[in-house]
Parts: sequence; C-alpha cells; structure tokens
Amino acid sequence: MDLEEFAALRAEFAVRGWHRKATAAVVAELLFGFAVCIVGYVMFLACESRLLAWLGMAISTYGTLVVVTNTHTSTHNGTSDKKWVNDLLSYLGYPLFANLSLSYWRNAHITIHHAAPNVMGIDDDHDFMPWFVTNETEMRQARGLGRFYYRHLQKFFFPAILWVHVFLRQKSSWLFLTKALLDPSRRRRAHWYDLLAMSMYWVAWVGVPSLFMPFSEALLASAIRIAFLGYPLFAVLAPAHYPHEAGCVRRGEWPKDFLALQTCTTVNFRTGPIGGFACSGLQYQIEHHLFPNYSHVYYKKMSPHVRAFCERMGYPYRTMGWGEALWKIFAVFARPKPVAPDLETLHDELQGRAPEAASESVA
Repeated sequence: MDLEEFAALRAEFAVRGWHRKATAAVVAELLFGFAVCIVGYVMFLACESRLLAWLGMAISTYGTLVVVTNTHTSTHNGTSDKKWVNDLLSYLGYPLFANLSLSYWRNAHITIHHAAPNVMGIDDDHDFMPWFVTNETEMRQARGLGRFYYRHLQKFFFPAILWVHVFLRQKSSWLFLTKALLDPSRRRRAHWYDLLAMSMYWVAWVGVPSLFMPFSEALLASAIRIAFLGYPLFAVLAPAHYPHEAGCVRRGEWPKDFLALQTCTTVNFRTGPIGGFACSGLQYQIEHHLFPNYSHVYYKKMSPHVRAFCERMGYPYRTMGWGEALWKIFAVFARPKPVAPDLETLHDELQGRAPEAASESVA
C-alpha cells in the first residue's frame, strides 16, 4: 500500500513536470561555480596583498563548493537525459576539479550509501575508527585509555582535523582506482577515463600555475585550496545523516522497507539563499534519497508534498536549522548515537511507539 501511494506521489510529480531534467538551470549553476572558483583562485595566486589573497581563496572555496555539490546531481544522472552529458560533467566536477575518483564515488555513495544509509557495517560514512567513534556499539567495544579518549577527548580533536576531510577522500579515491586498474576482472574503460581526469587535475591545478610561479608554490596553493574545502564540504554533507535524529540501524536480515530506511536515517536542514545555492539541493536530503535522479532545482517545490506524504503514511520527516544541525553533528562525538537492532524498531522509536531501551545502550 505504501509503495502504491509513493508511486502516486511520483506520478503527481511527473504531471507537474518535476521529473524532467532541468539541464539548463543545473549547468548554469555549475558554470557560475566554475567562474567564481577560478576568479577567486587567480586572486589568491596573483594578489600581493595577503588580505586580498585570502579573500580570493575564500571566494574560490565557495565556487568550488558549488561545483562539487552541483556535480553530485550529475553523478545521479539528474542533470540531463543523456548519459554522456552526466558522465562528462561528473568527470569535470570530481576527478578534474577536486581529484576525487568518480568510480570510487559511485561505488561508495550511489551503490552502497543510497542502498543502505546509516546501516552500520555496510555504509561506512560514519566509520572513523580507530580515531573516532560515532555510535554506542563502537564505544562499547573500546577498552582502557581508548575508551577514555573516545568518551572525553575525541569531541575536541575531531573539529580540529576536519581540514583533512577532502584529502582523505582523495586518498580513498586513488586506492580504489588503483586496485580496480590492477585487477583485470574489475577493470573497465570508465576506470581509465577516471585515471585520465584524475591525472589532468595535477596539470590544471599545479602544472598551469607553475608556468607563472615556482612549482613548489603552485603545489602548496593546490594543497591549501583542498584544505579550505574540508570544512564547508563536511558542513554540507554531514547534517543529513550524522545528528542523533538521523537514526542508525545494525546490519542484519530484517525486512527491507525502502521508504522507512530512507526517512528514518535522513534529515533535512534549512539554509539561506547563499548557503542554499552552495548546497545544490543537498539540504533537501529526504527528497534526494527518495528521488535521487531528479534535478535538485525541484527539491524545494517537492518538499511540502514529500512532507505531507510522510506524515500521512507514518514516516518521519525532520527538518532543522543549519546551525542546529552542525551543532548536533559534533554532539555525536560527545554522545555517540544508539544503534537500533532492526529497521522496525528504529521506525517505532522515531515515531514514539517504542521505548529507548529497544536500542543498544552503552554498558
């Protein structure tokens, strides 16, 4: 019955035209992000004034954030009806622009995360072990000094190292791509395209600037650019699944309910117009998880209808302010999240139909 109602909601969106790819709007946003990034980066490289140079880096970071979040739509084939257009924009936005492997992203994000969001043991977006714990199961397994660190100290260390966020994703990208290329059974033409675009990153962001400055300075500037992206990118990606309101569930053989899984593990957050533009629809994560291949420019219009559907069918639909969401992200490192034993228990807890004791607790 629920899936029939969901099909009816999808049909309603089709009547309104929201299933159509908003190619012109999405590409226009992407081009704006490109322009802002390049202008700001040139300011950073060329200005003798330190104040103007760092202002340029801040401007460039905003543009880069727009490009990366906008490209997310293309990786879900949400920009165009033509696959080659989505693929081209995806290669430009991730490997070439941020040195993030498209193959790695599609595996970790689209294949795994979207199929099992916040399912511990499958979705590793919360997995920071052994450096940090985010749920009570990990906390329970810790002993001695490790347990003391996780309980009392990690909440101070985690915010201090977020500048490495994108570097770690780059490392994972290269490891994933290298293993795929070295394994004939896994190797595909797409992996070679990925390698080409990942290599061109170094030509574009280090080689070209080094024509006008020492190579070491060009390399350092590239590293600073990626470090600056760490905090704002985490601030966009993390609010949807890290707060306590975005439940976690233990991996198991429990019945798979698509609608419950996506809504119980995901929350939305509110932004202003400048932040909203930088998020490229990622503030509407519930809409995105239910309709991942839609163009993000429709999510705001879809939101009231999705909320009404969830309330009518008994699924959670949570929205919080961006600042509140960011605070609650870091609260997870002070008070790790419980892990529900199965999806039904998690659903009931979020709807107020079961006691908290049904989930795991720290011994």
